[in-house]
Amino acid sequence: MDITGAQAVIRSLETEGVEVIFGHPGGAILPAYDPLLDSPVRHVLARHEQGAGHMAEGYAHATGRVGVVLATSGPGATNLVTALADAHCDSVPLVAITGQVPTGAVGGDAFQEADITGITMPVTKHNEMVTDAGRIPGAIKEAFHIAATGRPGPVLVDIPKDVLTQRCPFRWPDRLTLPGYRPTLRGHPKMVREAARSLLAARRPVLYVGGGTIRAAAHDPLRRLAEMLRLPVVTTLTARGAFPDSHPQHLGMPGMHGHWTAVTALQRSDLLLALGARFDDRVTGKLSAFAPGARIVHVDIDPAEIGKHRAVDVPIVGDCREVGEQLVAAVSELLAAGETPADLSPWWATLDEWRRAHPLRVDQQLDGPLKPQTVIRAIGQRLPGDGIVVTGVGQHQMWAAQHIAYERPRSWINSGGLGTMGFCVPAAIGAKIGRPDDTVVAIDGDGSFQMTLQELATARTEHVPVVFCVINNGALGMVRQWQELFYGGRWSSVDLGWEVPDLVKLADAFGCAGLRCERPEDVESTLDKAFAVGDVPVVVDFRVDVTEKVFPMVPAGASNDEIVESAQEWYAKAAAGVPGGSGEPGGAALPASMHEGDAVQGAPGATAPAPRQQVEGRGSAMATHTVSVLVEDRPGVLARVAGLFSRRGFNIESLAVGPTEVAGVSRMTIVVDAAAAPLEQVTKQLNKLVHVLKIVELERDTAVERELQLIKVGAAAGTRSQVIEVASVFRANVVDVDTETLTLEVTGSPEKLAALVRLLEPYGIRELVRSGMIAVGRGARSITDGRGLRLERGA
Repeated sequence: MDITGAQAVIRSLETEGVEVIFGHPGGAILPAYDPLLDSPVRHVLARHEQGAGHMAEGYAHATGRVGVVLATSGPGATNLVTALADAHCDSVPLVAITGQVPTGAVGGDAFQEADITGITMPVTKHNEMVTDAGRIPGAIKEAFHIAATGRPGPVLVDIPKDVLTQRCPFRWPDRLTLPGYRPTLRGHPKMVREAARSLLAARRPVLYVGGGTIRAAAHDPLRRLAEMLRLPVVTTLTARGAFPDSHPQHLGMPGMHGHWTAVTALQRSDLLLALGARFDDRVTGKLSAFAPGARIVHVDIDPAEIGKHRAVDVPIVGDCREVGEQLVAAVSELLAAGETPADLSPWWATLDEWRRAHPLRVDQQLDGPLKPQTVIRAIGQRLPGDGIVVTGVGQHQMWAAQHIAYERPRSWINSGGLGTMGFCVPAAIGAKIGRPDDTVVAIDGDGSFQMTLQELATARTEHVPVVFCVINNGALGMVRQWQELFYGGRWSSVDLGWEVPDLVKLADAFGCAGLRCERPEDVESTLDKAFAVGDVPVVVDFRVDVTEKVFPMVPAGASNDEIVESAQEWYAKAAAGVPGGSGEPGGAALPASMHEGDAVQGAPGATAPAPRQQVEGRGSAMATHTVSVLVEDRPGVLARVAGLFSRRGFNIESLAVGPTEVAGVSRMTIVVDAAAAPLEQVTKQLNKLVHVLKIVELERDTAVERELQLIKVGAAAGTRSQVIEVASVFRANVVDVDTETLTLEVTGSPEKLAALVRLLEPYGIRELVRSGMIAVGRGARSITDGRGLRLERGA
């Protein structure tokens, strides 16, 4: 029995086990909303598509399942872009289904048309416009598989309106054929054994745990490995809860606003085992000064992350859970064979002393203004290892990461990589819908809260009782802090005020409970009331001290050795004339003492050894490279491949595309001037694209390189014979003749063609067209040998 494409969409989602969709209807997606009425899948009506996207993210963060969002064409789809970019940065599995104008109108600037697959190429793991209703089940099954496997991420499926109304038989594919998509799960055994030996030999090891550990549900092998060797552990902003904060081996969070001991332990380590971490700039600080004496073992399922920033001694590509189990087994075998781990007692004595000397500091005066840390600590005490905390982005986010203890994975949700203000309110709603039996507390700043507060209506109408705690300092707090520290207190466009909006009245207008707290002594009783409501969302307006700042702090661009613990220390160093305070890159208008990289000197601890090699910028000399890429014949693949080079700032000298001996496969030959290290990163990124099947760099001495040129050259009666003679020397064919010109066709190496052009220039070159380089390796081997490339697709 035939069904419509719209019915195929909903049935496909049901078959995938989807329980809830977040979305907002509109003209192009309207056909898909009709079969929803007959489906058991719950639809949550967001008030804005960005909100729907963040709700799907919150759901995915909290449950580990793929979040699903539905939107219409044009502005509906473009409103999703921020959420897709956020999910892409933080490796959140998401499937977005968007409507599109009818296929006959695509490309004609129809009403509410936007090239959403083109727009979202850089911020999705994969995307596709479906042009035949019979393809819908296969496209959706592939979308869920790609979103949830390998390094998780967002996938977009765009469906024109006429395809949604087209009728077709429903065939759910029994298998997937994705020849270009091959995530590696198990680590290379040799590298795993080398990592195990490195762990046993290290005297100052640190487990540097990133968000990939939570994505892979690798917390159990992580804990067993840490306890087996008594290894210190730090958990990054996106990894809070991957290792219990209460565990004696946990040192805290590293990074710009991390715990002093965690930051300094990384700096003084002799071995870093990075699990699902990407050496983010907010963790490393000045890259060339990061952990200068450490041997690096890097485990990540995304090969493009390994070596992207920091040179790696032991690279392991694989799923963190799988590799974690392999490491536990490898270490156990070595111990059973009589290997003895290094004595970590001196290292732990140093770490324990640092922990005693450098705790987080809160200065709450009973008669003084309410401090944000006081509020956040009180919230944390009501969630002793239980519940979920969701934050926006800014000072409140850092305080919540610092001052609340997280005891289990998926109890902390925030926007880490993209830093999206407005994330908190909708993400908290999605998290509560995903885990309705858990307490969900949203800790937001007043600036971040106002970006998506319209979703309070969604929380109320969908009966989602989140407790929204607004840390309201009447300002864009983090921006204000930077302007005070780096711009001489010249506050520009950061004052929001406390009175507009009145958050208590606003809560009432949305049908929520509204409370306000301004004094330290009222915090507990206010939270008692907020947590007692239970049946409707609650908004609590905590009016806090606008002058409070987030410390510890590593100034942007400075070394982690230059961490500053408090505002008092900052101003004391400034008053003493110590060079200090790094601004963001490009801060040329700052005073000389605050330029990027001119950070506070003289951190405690021994002098570090010479820095190890880092991968920064282009890193090495530029050279010409010829890269051969096998791709599936799919719309948008060429743009996606070329876009990866342009994103790195590389100019492609030539790009030639044509069919191959395999049906449905084309070969791209790309000639580019690039440094070796960044080109390697581009190659790794290309390897991740679903429709890219193979990449090979061809060396000049082992490849045949040829290019076609058509040259229209001046050839009057007196010079024509000379032109023909030059052409014959280069075996160029005359393909067009008139009274004034000859058009020559010639193929050859770049050097040969350049020489011909030089000889023809005196006669006047009227027009020249180059095909771009094509190349093939010498000898009998083929780029497709042993691959058995067949591109059959499920329905």
